Amino acid sequence: MPTDPLPDWVLPRRQQIGTALRVARIDRELTQIQLGERAGIDHKTVHRIEYGTSDPSLTTLLRLAAALDMPLSDLVRE
Repeated sequence: MPTDPLPDWVLPRRQQIGTALRVARIDRELTQIQLGERAGIDHKTVHRIEYGTSDPSLTTLLRLAAALDMPLSDLVRE
């Protein structure tokens, strides 16, 4: 794992993705627990992604998008 500091744009971008995830989840009237169960991931992971404290893998993002029945591009679009 690199020890170099992350570029300045990484954290705001993570937060944007987290916000998009939270909005999509709430629009579908799902809790973090329910979304985690649908995606096969821990609800704490959903929380960390929504609040931008975690760097989700592509696989995790794909699973979340599928659980929300939305294209991945909609979840990560700027």
